[in-house]
Amino acid sequence: MENKQIAITKFGGPEVLAVQSASVPEPKAGEVIVKVAFSGVNPIDVKTRAGLGWAASQNKDKLPWVPGYDVSGQVVACGEAAERFNQGDNVAGFIGFPLQGGGYSQYVSVPENELSLVPDAVTLEAAAVLPLAGQTAAQALNKAEVKEGDRVLILAGAGGVGHLAVQIAVAAKAEVYTTCSERNLDYMATLGAHAINYQFAPASERVEEVDVLIDLVGGDAALDALKCLKDGARVVTVPPLSAELICEKAKLLGFEATGMLVDPNPEQLDTMLYMVSVGLLKTEIQSVYPMTDVVTAHEQVETGHTRGKVLLDMQC
Repeated sequence: MENKQIAITKFGGPEVLAVQSASVPEPKAGEVIVKVAFSGVNPIDVKTRAGLGWAASQNKDKLPWVPGYDVSGQVVACGEAAERFNQGDNVAGFIGFPLQGGGYSQYVSVPENELSLVPDAVTLEAAAVLPLAGQTAAQALNKAEVKEGDRVLILAGAGGVGHLAVQIAVAAKAEVYTTCSERNLDYMATLGAHAINYQFAPASERVEEVDVLIDLVGGDAALDALKCLKDGARVVTVPPLSAELICEKAKLLGFEATGMLVDPNPEQLDTMLYMVSVGLLKTEIQSVYPMTDVVTAHEQVETGHTRGKVLLDMQC
């Protein structure tokens, strides 16, 4: 049996991604083999492919390297002492983060404790949206200690992390403001957020007295958003490349500020899969591309204007 994978052959543009063949892995003790249905494409994949960030610097001598941290699919074999799942179970997981990767594969061997069972009411597409993006959203809001009645500003609310962060914050009974482009204004309103069209005016001209800033953009947009905050506000910034700058500036202005690296947490994924299954959380998918069209998938994520997530169909 063949195991097709998508590898970064060298650092550069999307064209450096190539389909390669490997053998189907054998499960070690405590591992299961997952036949991957969908793999999520995340901004970190794009940055790593371009040679930026920690995963790139640690893997530069190991190319070709297979990226990908989000998978959903079906258990097809169980290793010794792997007892949580049965063959045929649908599972999803946030795997190999940050240095191992491997999610852009048709078959992966994964420790069973890194996976969550996908409820019958949740599609494998929806399940693939949640691992990295959903946990980034939940952990950013936890870190910022968002509570009922807080005014929360989330930059880029229509993106992969953003659309989930908005919903989780709304569910926590916060008053949620978010920046988005004109085409997403109505979409953000349906999720319960006050939407600010950043193409029309910066956030600092539209909202004030904000308790919490969740920065999913970095750079100038984040620096502008600091002007919206009230004394003692909390800032969590997610993009690693500008985290130091944003935190430094925020602290100079007297705010609590921290960057964050998401930490894979299967129990948290269980909770989000349950929320999707009962309709408390809605996943948004902009496009599903066949694995052979991975270049186009990366080009879409690089635009920075994806509504929800981009997925790869790993079986076509």
